[in-house]
Amino acid sequence: MAEDLNQSGGEAPEFKLFAHQGFNLISGIHSSEVVDKIQNFEIRDSDVFVITYPKSGTIWLQQILSLIEVKGDVTATSDEQNSERIPWMELMNPEKPFESAPSPRIRVSHLAYKFMPVGLKQKKGKVIYVARNPKDVLVSYYHFHKYANMLETPKDFDEFFEKFMEGNVFGSCWFEHVKAWYSHKDEMNFLYITYEEMIKDLRSVVERITSFLGKNLTSQQLNDVVEHSIFKNMKNNPQANYEQVPAILLNHQVGAFLRKGIVGDWKNCFTVAQNERFDKVYQQRMKDIPLSFIWDMSNLITP
Repeated sequence: MAEDLNQSGGEAPEFKLFAHQGFNLISGIHSSEVVDKIQNFEIRDSDVFVITYPKSGTIWLQQILSLIEVKGDVTATSDEQNSERIPWMELMNPEKPFESAPSPRIRVSHLAYKFMPVGLKQKKGKVIYVARNPKDVLVSYYHFHKYANMLETPKDFDEFFEKFMEGNVFGSCWFEHVKAWYSHKDEMNFLYITYEEMIKDLRSVVERITSFLGKNLTSQQLNDVVEHSIFKNMKNNPQANYEQVPAILLNHQVGAFLRKGIVGDWKNCFTVAQNERFDKVYQQRMKDIPLSFIWDMSNLITP
C-alpha cells in the first residue's frame, strides 16, 4: 500500500485516516493534492489500471501483469519488486513521474471511481477491476490492520466489523467502491474479474487478461505465468510477497501480507448475528447491481 516510503528517514510519519471528497485516505502516505492531480492525467491507449478495494487481490494482479509483460519469464522480474514495476497510482514518486513514464504504464489503485483520469471515460487505456466477496475482504482487512503499522490496530474483531460496515476504514465503503466502478463499466475499456474466479481457475483468468490486453502468449508462456502466480509460489517470492516493505509500515513479526489466499475464511470470525446482519445489508446495498460472489470453498468445486 505504501512502498514509496522506503526513504522515510528521521521521525516516523503520523498515520491517520482523513477524508478527502468523502473518501478515506491515510495521512503520511496519501495527499489530497496528489489524488486530485490524477483526474487530469493524459491517458495513453497502452495504459492499464488495476482497481481494487483493499485486500481484494491487488498483489496477485501485480504479479500476473508483471509476468505477462515478460511472457512468463520469472527471472526477468527478479531485479525489481512488483510494487516498483507496477506502482500505486495514488503514491506518486517525484523521481518517477507518471506523465513521463515509458509505455506501457501499468498502475494499481484503491481509489474510488470519481478520482480516476477523465481519459478513461473516453475509452482510452484499460481498466481491470478485481472484486472479492466482502465477507472475506472484511476478515482479511481485519488481520491486515493488526499487521500494518500505518493502520489503526482494532481492539477486536467486533470493533472492526462495525468500522467496516460504516465504511470507516481506508478505502471507505466496500459497497460504494464496487458499485461505482461497475456501474460505469460501459464508459471504459473494462474487464471485471473476481478473486474467487482466480482461485477456482487461474489459467482461465490469465487467458482473459491476456486477451483483454491484446497480448499473444504461447501455451507454455501462459503456463509459466500461472505457475509463478500460484499463491504458494508468490508467498515464497520476495519480489511479490511484500516482505521487503519497510518495518515502519508493516510489522513482519506479527503477520504476512499474503496470509491464506482462501475463500470462506469469514466463517472463522463472523458470529451468526454478524452474518445475518451482513447478508441483510448486502441485499439492500447491492440489489440494483447484477453481481454475485462465491462465499465458500465448497462452492468452487464444480459437481
